[in-house]
Amino acid sequence: MTLKHSLLLVASFVILMPGMAYSNGAFNEPSAITASLSGDTVNEPSAVTASLPGDTVRVTDFGLIPDTRTDAVPFVKLALEECRKKTNPVLVFPKGRYDFWPEDATKMAYYESNTDVIPFRSCAILIRDMQNLTVDCSGSEFIFHDRIQPFTVDRSDNIVLKNVSIDWEFPLTAQAEITGVTDDYIDILINTGESPYVIEDGKLFFTAEGWKSGWSGTMEFERDTKLIVPRTGDAGCLGTGWRDYRAQELSPGKVRLIKNFTRKPAVGNYLVLRHSARDHSGAFITDSRNVTISDMKMYHCAGLGILSQYSENLTFRKVNSVPNASKNRIFSGHDDGMQISNCRGEVLIDSCSFLALMDDPINVHGTSVMIMEKKDEKTLVCKFMHPQSLGFTWARAGEKISFVENESMSSLAEGIAESFTAINPEIFELKFTDPVPAVVATGDALENLTWTPDVHIQNSFFGSNRARGILMTTPGKVVIENNVFESSGSAILISGDANIWYESGPVKDVVIRNNRFNDPCLTSMYQFCEGIISICPVIPGPVTGKPFHRNITIENNEFHPYDIPVLYALSVDGLSFTGNRLIRSTRFRPFHHRKSMFTLEHCLNVRIKGNSFEGDLPGMNVTLTGTDRKELKLDRRQNLKVEQTGLN
Repeated sequence: MTLKHSLLLVASFVILMPGMAYSNGAFNEPSAITASLSGDTVNEPSAVTASLPGDTVRVTDFGLIPDTRTDAVPFVKLALEECRKKTNPVLVFPKGRYDFWPEDATKMAYYESNTDVIPFRSCAILIRDMQNLTVDCSGSEFIFHDRIQPFTVDRSDNIVLKNVSIDWEFPLTAQAEITGVTDDYIDILINTGESPYVIEDGKLFFTAEGWKSGWSGTMEFERDTKLIVPRTGDAGCLGTGWRDYRAQELSPGKVRLIKNFTRKPAVGNYLVLRHSARDHSGAFITDSRNVTISDMKMYHCAGLGILSQYSENLTFRKVNSVPNASKNRIFSGHDDGMQISNCRGEVLIDSCSFLALMDDPINVHGTSVMIMEKKDEKTLVCKFMHPQSLGFTWARAGEKISFVENESMSSLAEGIAESFTAINPEIFELKFTDPVPAVVATGDALENLTWTPDVHIQNSFFGSNRARGILMTTPGKVVIENNVFESSGSAILISGDANIWYESGPVKDVVIRNNRFNDPCLTSMYQFCEGIISICPVIPGPVTGKPFHRNITIENNEFHPYDIPVLYALSVDGLSFTGNRLIRSTRFRPFHHRKSMFTLEHCLNVRIKGNSFEGDLPGMNVTLTGTDRKELKLDRRQNLKVEQTGLN
């Protein structure tokens, strides 16, 4: 019997069934702050590690030797069991390389927000039912293989994860250099060392370590700037109908994609080839409190970077989702960098960096559900509406619930939950302490007001990523300050809906201040990207006088727009845009369909004052739609023209 198999006799193997997982101008280089965030060095071991307190547990004490490519999973299980015997355990990985495979990973049946539903997740490092644990990786390199979830924190309190880089031996995204372009084909060069592939029936598949997945999406990055090529966005860098291609191998690693693509990428640029599913997070935090992740480089993952759901008081400091420059990569994470879903308490994101992600760097939201039936006067039958967000214990006894009319997105009333009963992963019954108001009808939505955090995002860099920079929907206090944005789409999107994504939450107190919005912002079009700052809730029938969002302050920021739309706002009461500096850039060619610097739809109590405008800025106007002119307070010296359309 091998040592590995002997260890497995001691290490636990858990399969948790659904429902059991929960208790529940010129281009500006980045500033000195952001430059330090995107470096490739990982911090040296901390003072805690160096002092080796009595509660220290080393993974090497269990026979694991770094830099050997031995599967670390069974050894880590043993070390974590030893940590359970300590009062304030510190689990130490001496600096080195550690490899993790899914075969011996603990299998857990989690429903993870905005993630594909699969029977179980393979959890490499599972921290479950633990308290006061620090995991100090001492600047180590963690390399993962196949479909696997690096860190899972479940039903645990006071957890610290720090000093580590995360990457995949064979990444679940590929890239290719464009070597030739004609009307009939595109030639690309693929690094077969980390992205092996096969061609079957004329289609390109990537395969390694027992998995195979087909090419499903594409992004084009400029060779020199590493920016997403302007005006590609979700319209696609290869144009419409690109999937009709036929692949032909010319030589190992050199592939010809045969088709007259309706859009031609540029020779020398890179295509990032998306494949595989969104099925495991880089770090998953669920039903936990007081969790800190610091000094982490997340070069890659199998889905969302860090996913936190139904958790309280979270701190992320110096967490960098960036390409691994040592491997000449253009891409980083597979999807969002951080997703904060149905959390509460305080969320702090400080000194982080996000670059070349396949989706939003930060997304903070709740989950709306639809009322399917009024079973009795106190009980509603409800449904999770998004296929990647279901199966949660959506509410618990005593939690405050808002009844929402989904056409106008107006809150009809509030109630207190008494009990939650799951019927299946999609359907549940929710009983209230008092009768449901008669005005509430089937087809309306519910929002859980208890799981809504305060959020502070500061000192961070948002580089060229697919889609937006920050997506925010929470009624808690939100401060976004001292950041640098170079987002491909809108830098900041404030949304909320119960109609498409079912990501709930009107905002009530948002301050956006002292940020810099560089000219790569809004260079491509994605969903809801109506301005550099886009306040764009999904409201099928907005009603003037019934605002969705409230109290949004945008002050003392610096914008470098090359195009017209700076701010778009729909259904806001209390919007202030003051003390900002706008400096014209001519780096890119304008393309956006909106021709006003400011567009205000169905808004109340708006101030645009004390701003400075430098250079020949286009679209020096404010368009009011469904917004009375008396609701706008404007400095005349700003020379903004006001245009008004009809009111309801």
